[in-house]
Amino acid sequence: MKLRLTSLLPCLFLVLSISAFAQKTYPVLGKIIINDPKLEKLLPKNAKLEVIATGFVWCEGPVWVKDGGYLLFSDVPKNTVFKWDEKNELSLFLKPSGYTGLGEYSNERGSNGLTIDKKGRLISCEHGDRRISAMPLNGGGKITLSDNFEGKRFNSPNDVVQNLTNGSYYFTDPPYGLAKYEMDSSRETSYFGVYQITPRGETKLIIKDLTRPNGLAFSADGKTLFIAQSDPEKAFLMSYPVQTDGSVGKGKLFYDATPMSKTGLKGLPDGLKLDIEGNIWTSGPGGILILSPEGKLLGKIETDGELASNCAWGDDGSTLYITVDGYLCRIKTSTKGADW
Repeated sequence: MKLRLTSLLPCLFLVLSISAFAQKTYPVLGKIIINDPKLEKLLPKNAKLEVIATGFVWCEGPVWVKDGGYLLFSDVPKNTVFKWDEKNELSLFLKPSGYTGLGEYSNERGSNGLTIDKKGRLISCEHGDRRISAMPLNGGGKITLSDNFEGKRFNSPNDVVQNLTNGSYYFTDPPYGLAKYEMDSSRETSYFGVYQITPRGETKLIIKDLTRPNGLAFSADGKTLFIAQSDPEKAFLMSYPVQTDGSVGKGKLFYDATPMSKTGLKGLPDGLKLDIEGNIWTSGPGGILILSPEGKLLGKIETDGELASNCAWGDDGSTLYITVDGYLCRIKTSTKGADW
């Protein structure tokens, strides 16, 4: 039977209506603050910070799994890694994620920073077990990449990244996962270090003069290491040249957020990522700060008084996923991640 177009229009309208109705609408958090017109090239005028999942205690360590098209992130106090994707939304991925011992240990005993290495494994900073671990995503148990330096256990590894040029892993080791933080009797080091795990599996201490090293990220060419410090008295980002052996040279102050912190805005430099143009997107006082390659504040994604902890590029590389206290959020940008 031959149907005329006019007879198909009601059906077509119904299909379109159902499709439009099925599109998910998420709550919006905060607002965009522009300090420099250059920010308008990085964020669309209609960009909004969407809240795509809630109900967590303290979210951290988001990482996008390109091969699977999904996001993983930690809820540190819940000792859990969650999975989020557009179709199925939220699901449990791994529990326990950072502490497998007896008792409670601390209020932040789970995994914190996460990354995917060149082998496609999930690399985790484990607070409770005080180690850096690697786990295949397609099944199989964890292995320990490092849990001590010169026989002394780490404090609580916080964030980790792999240098794609030299293959080494780099991680920070502040006291946030210890039951009594810097006063905890189980501490075995007198400093809060930044470490390198070489491709041969050797652990090296590369920085020991930071008071609260936290998030870290590399420039696109792998030649500069950026480290955020979560110290309210010294709330800044540092940059370090990477040497041929994977160690780092003398650090330089890249951006000082201490004056901003002193105004009473909640949050400190924590997790950070770079885009393809070398701009830095970092958590900080008030939300996510966007800094130029020269260290100039271009603007901010404000989070309405909620603490932004970390961020990661996802989807096609242009969506920035952000962990904000008990929320998982995202915002569409006009750029892409440096490692995309």
